[in-house]
Amino acid sequence: MVTLPRKRGVEILDDPLVDPEVMRRSMKDVERANALFGGKRAALAEIESVLPRKGAATMLDVGTGRGDIPCAAVTLARGAGVHLHAIGLDISETLVADSVAGNQSIVRGNALALPFRDSSIDIVLASQVLHHFPFSEACVMVRELDRVARRAVVISDLRRSVFAAAGLWLGSFPLGFHPVSRHDGVVSVLRGFVPHELSTIVAEATGRRPNIRRRLGFRLTTHWYKNEADERAIA
Repeated sequence: MVTLPRKRGVEILDDPLVDPEVMRRSMKDVERANALFGGKRAALAEIESVLPRKGAATMLDVGTGRGDIPCAAVTLARGAGVHLHAIGLDISETLVADSVAGNQSIVRGNALALPFRDSSIDIVLASQVLHHFPFSEACVMVRELDRVARRAVVISDLRRSVFAAAGLWLGSFPLGFHPVSRHDGVVSVLRGFVPHELSTIVAEATGRRPNIRRRLGFRLTTHWYKNEADERAIA
């Protein structure tokens, strides 16, 4: 089967000068899309697999948006008897200024140069963020995720597919998505990955070859532990 080439494209919301109201409206659409099309479910499945058995943990959500996934992760962890402190990071001044409710803490920062010390956060999550970057910068970002993580890194992103792009485009009309959300959603899918591409990025950045999982809603997820002791404890 022929693989659709990865497109670069331009997402309107990547522009730091985008109208704050357009940003807020479109990010609400992203939150709805996460809930409806599998983004939230895919990320939570990976987070659940790396939570400690008990006690407390910290989680950094890189590119947190409105904080819908960390909010759900905190609830998930609570049900497993774990107190999860979620820290959101986003480069958007608008989203950070709005004090995204899904995180206990939020900071403004760049995913390519995370403002945290080495091994300072238990779980570091990047959900639907990596596809924003070309290969070389994606490797830098994954290296940063790995540097900051103390316990595990979780990545959840889009699996590139013309069917997914067409489905999102068509579904966005009855769902009442903003035109910017519609445009950026299709560009995002065409910027997405196939399994061997995501595996290559992680290997290039960290030397690891984690298992890449295909999940419903055209999602790819993976995780890896920073040390073998944590991995054995979960096994």
